[in-house]
Amino acid sequence: MSFAVLTDTSGNLPKRLTDEHNIGVIPFTYTVNGEDRVCLDIENFNGADFYREMKAGQIVTTTQISPQQYADFFEPWLREGKDVIFISMSSGISGSYNSANIAADMLRETYPDRRVRPIDTRGAALGEGLVALQAAACRDRGMSFEETVAAMERLSTRMCNVFTVDDLMFLRRGGRLSNLSAIVGTVLNIKPLLKGDVDGRIVAFAKLRGRKRSIEALAEKYETLAVAPETQTIGVVNAACRADADRLIELLKRKCPPKEIIDVDYEPVTGCHVGPGALALFFEGPDNVRTAVDGEKVTERIGDLIQSVRERVQGRE
Repeated sequence: MSFAVLTDTSGNLPKRLTDEHNIGVIPFTYTVNGEDRVCLDIENFNGADFYREMKAGQIVTTTQISPQQYADFFEPWLREGKDVIFISMSSGISGSYNSANIAADMLRETYPDRRVRPIDTRGAALGEGLVALQAAACRDRGMSFEETVAAMERLSTRMCNVFTVDDLMFLRRGGRLSNLSAIVGTVLNIKPLLKGDVDGRIVAFAKLRGRKRSIEALAEKYETLAVAPETQTIGVVNAACRADADRLIELLKRKCPPKEIIDVDYEPVTGCHVGPGALALFFEGPDNVRTAVDGEKVTERIGDLIQSVRERVQGRE
């Protein structure tokens, strides 16, 4: 095996898949009631209880992995004489990619003949995990380190990360919304569609009234933007909204069913920031999928979305 493929638990992959495809995983930590926890296998994670407690007011915090922790994680593979490709969470929402790069620099002096290359997926959850699976597939097909790096960098720009949230207050808690804006959006039952932009930051590209319509709109984006869906493994991730995930999967299979769907709960580190009721879809789209939706430039941030709704409401008073 010419190189190692590594990722983190934000990639939301079941352990059976990381074991099957020989993908090393470093765990992210989250804290509940002063207790540090890790989720090493999403299929054994009780998402229903976790997100129910969050909805009831339980505060969950997360901690970024340090450069030294990344260096310690990478080193065993380097010691074995392997290069490392690390599939990272988006630099637009976390400093983890930067920490991984610092770790790579730290290791260069000790292992001058080895390479460590972090890949900024500009995504999270299965928007990251699907890239890791593809990197392992490239390695197993005999592609070189350089070829795989180039392929994964391009795939990361084509990976469509689209999602909706049930409660805008969780985005506010993450610092993305003011109290008043979040309240206005909640009262009006506004369900934004969100995605990762070219830098992996969260942007809104549609504003819809009601949960049912937002789920239908996710499926419509897949039907419009998915490239050769019949060849794709795509991802559906939910934060304790099983019935909504089932409905989305039903819609995805309606017109252009994918080859396979990985359907999992939101892992807690990413999930605690999007909140209970978050529903996300991940698939490969065209080259411009992060800059355009159906040919329209994505310019609207979530704060602007709610502000525009607020102004319309005030104008009717």
